[in-house]
Amino acid sequence: MSNPTATPKNSFRKATLWLIWTWLIVFALLPNILVIATSFLTRDTSNFIKLPVTINSYQRMLDPLYLEVFLHSLWMAGITTVLCLLFGYPFAWLVSKAKARWQPLLMVMLILPFWTNSLVRTYALKLLFANNGLLNRLLMSLGIIDKPIDILYTQGAVIAGLTYLLFPFMVLPLYAVFTDLREDMLLASKDLGASRLQTFWHVVLPLTTPGVISGVLLVLLPAMGMFYVADILGGARHLLVGNIIKNQFLDARDWPFGAAASVLLTLAMAMLLLAYRASSRRIGKTDFNEVA
Repeated sequence: MSNPTATPKNSFRKATLWLIWTWLIVFALLPNILVIATSFLTRDTSNFIKLPVTINSYQRMLDPLYLEVFLHSLWMAGITTVLCLLFGYPFAWLVSKAKARWQPLLMVMLILPFWTNSLVRTYALKLLFANNGLLNRLLMSLGIIDKPIDILYTQGAVIAGLTYLLFPFMVLPLYAVFTDLREDMLLASKDLGASRLQTFWHVVLPLTTPGVISGVLLVLLPAMGMFYVADILGGARHLLVGNIIKNQFLDARDWPFGAAASVLLTLAMAMLLLAYRASSRRIGKTDFNEVA
């Protein structure tokens, strides 16, 4: 006897799947295909792009000027990622060790700034770092400095802004792997005579590596693309790859070169995703979606 509710359920499931696939194709796949195709075309002053097909945009990325900006952007993004990891790893561990009733509150406090637009928060940092800002006033009132120090429009200000904005993205995947960390493995390591350092190095770190790589994914590449942070806190003196992409599309009107820079960032993301998958398989998680 057939189930009368089976057909409506199947219809709803199929409609949902079609909606998801349509959304992914229209708003994810096709835009990326257009960007890749644009990167191989030629710049046109009136229509933005034109034939013939060429790789000149990718060759221009090897220009010392753009290569220096890319490496400098990678350097700042790398420092941001390291800072987020150094502070986020113990923070996530402490939250995971807190009492169960306090953990949701601590996580809500972590993501609470997301209720405000990141651009607004970046302007708030500008007011904080300015020569007459709150930070300089506090330091002078405490007698630590005699005159305001230049914080705004420096590399340190850009890195501080990136770290502040992206810190939660490092903590969330780390917290997920710490909550899944099996206590019996830690106890077994202790029973076998391992020290705390040995337990951390041989047990905790390998098991939390997927969370580390996931956090790096969510911090490193976005840090290279957050052009407005470099514009507001760096005064366009310390450019990111995102500034190049933005300037090429909006100012120079060189869409192929801007698209080529975007493709390179996408390739870098793909390499990190492969590393994430490999680390997941290493600890026995073959399903790529099992780890947050």
